[in-house]
Amino acid sequence: MAVKGKKKYQSGEGAQFISRKQALKKLQLSLNDFRKLCILKGIYPREPRNRKRAQKGKSGIKTLYHIKDIQFLMHEPIIWKLRDYKIFARRVGRAKALRDFAAMKRYLNNHPTLKLDHIVKERYPTFIDALKDLDDCLTLCFLFSTFPSMAHIPRDQSLLCRRLTVEFMHAVIAAKALRKVFISIKGYYYQAELKGQTITWIVPHHFSFEPQSKAEVDFKLMSTFVEFYIVMLGFVNFRLYHSLNLFYPPKFNHVSNNDNNLVDEEAYVAERISALNVPLISLDPSTQEIEEEEMSLDKFSEETDADKIEEARIEAEKIKRLKNLFKGLKFFINREVPREPLVFIIRCFGGTVSWDKLMFIGATFDENDETITHQIVDRPNMDKQFISRYYVQPQWIFDSVNARELLPVEKYLMGAILPPHLSPFNNQLDQVYIPPEERALMDPSYKLDDLERDEESEDENEEEEEENEDDKNDEDEDNGEEEDEIIEDKKNKKNNKIMKEKVVDSHDKEKERLDKRKNMKVKAGKITEEDPLAKEKQAKQEYRLREKMIPKKHRNLYKSMMKGRENRAKEIWLLRKKRRLHDEQVTKDRKEAKKSKKLKSDE
Repeated sequence: MAVKGKKKYQSGEGAQFISRKQALKKLQLSLNDFRKLCILKGIYPREPRNRKRAQKGKSGIKTLYHIKDIQFLMHEPIIWKLRDYKIFARRVGRAKALRDFAAMKRYLNNHPTLKLDHIVKERYPTFIDALKDLDDCLTLCFLFSTFPSMAHIPRDQSLLCRRLTVEFMHAVIAAKALRKVFISIKGYYYQAELKGQTITWIVPHHFSFEPQSKAEVDFKLMSTFVEFYIVMLGFVNFRLYHSLNLFYPPKFNHVSNNDNNLVDEEAYVAERISALNVPLISLDPSTQEIEEEEMSLDKFSEETDADKIEEARIEAEKIKRLKNLFKGLKFFINREVPREPLVFIIRCFGGTVSWDKLMFIGATFDENDETITHQIVDRPNMDKQFISRYYVQPQWIFDSVNARELLPVEKYLMGAILPPHLSPFNNQLDQVYIPPEERALMDPSYKLDDLERDEESEDENEEEEEENEDDKNDEDEDNGEEEDEIIEDKKNKKNNKIMKEKVVDSHDKEKERLDKRKNMKVKAGKITEEDPLAKEKQAKQEYRLREKMIPKKHRNLYKSMMKGRENRAKEIWLLRKKRRLHDEQVTKDRKEAKKSKKLKSDE
């Protein structure tokens, strides 16, 4: 009896993948509900190795999902809640059309609610897993916290994002976990270290929101992501506050102030907390210090290599100094400076900060306080200034944090031309363009040897040119007397040369005889020197042979890697050319300015 074989596409990739249309039919969901379910559950389309087999021989490019992912979605209780939403919308619409307002009010009171707690626990079994995936969550929540009331975004979503992000910033301040900061055109980049995990997020600049005329951004899709991230960030904040021995939701010691007469108690507390300038109530402050000491000791006990222990100890000392970078300093922020990022950074590193109490709530001291050490300003001059404080620009705060030390304030004083603001986020690729300013920070001798030497050499060249011009005038007068002496010297040299040639011939014959006699002796062997050109040629041939031995399935990946390397090299070349042209223009402008200044002084 012959065994019946399997039909085509019933095994392998043909049976492992399913198209989106088939998935919708299998789950009995609409496209919008299916997209929302995939976002909440973390299911994404897959790219098969062989698309023709995965699509069962059909042409074109389809959106494919793994069959196991769709089977995983079939047992999700959210599907029933999405169907309840559909029934709810149909009932409310029918009651509204029939003008049955009593029924419509009854339906609205029994609105179905979607709970995502079980999905957060399912996707992030441990607290560390949630911290690893917190980058996108924070970036999107900070973005939505700046949005006004918009279509496709629930009214309370932006307010909840604002509350959760402020709570997270308070946790970072309490833990002193901030490590790097950077200002870019996109916003403020922050990097913190919590429970050994590095978290990087972006906070957008606070500009007035411009309504989008075109539907280029799908806010409804982004709102679905935020719906999940809000629940996730609430869990993370709760665990962070309890690990730091803080009350959650955050509380602070109520201080009687005239400001709270303007608003109710709840709004007053919310505004004071959002000011980021108040210390929160701790459950037991003494236990936190003990835990930090134990963590530092346990960190070194796990290491066995002496070099690694020494490196870890040095890094721990640097971080310890960084945490108290602004300790003992008092800052006052002028009204033209963005308040929230500077308050967040200064408080993360142990400083105290305040501002004009007429602008924002939460100010702790006035501008007339004599104990203020630094006033942050962003204007060319001020009428009233105190001698007891430095007037610095905001970039000094960011650069000091990235340098892990208090930089000299001379380059950052009010009205000064600021040095370039360099990114502390180093690229891990081998081909990276490093600007001269960053190279000077990494290697202090570079600045002295290269940058400053160029300026000194320019000044020296200018002085030499001036001296040469003066010497030329003196040399023209003496040229007539020297010409006669030169002719006589040439005749004497010619006669001496003829006599020397005769003596040299006799010496050469004697030297040849001695050389032949020496060559008959046995000499020690010498190491043959390799030809560098031949060695380089051989290395290129071996490299080509290694390239040919790459398996066929990895060749496309290798080609794309090499293409990326070529593109990076081209970008580096273009950046170096751009920098060279810029430096040439700067030196040219400086020379012209010096010449014009000299001409004016001569006149």
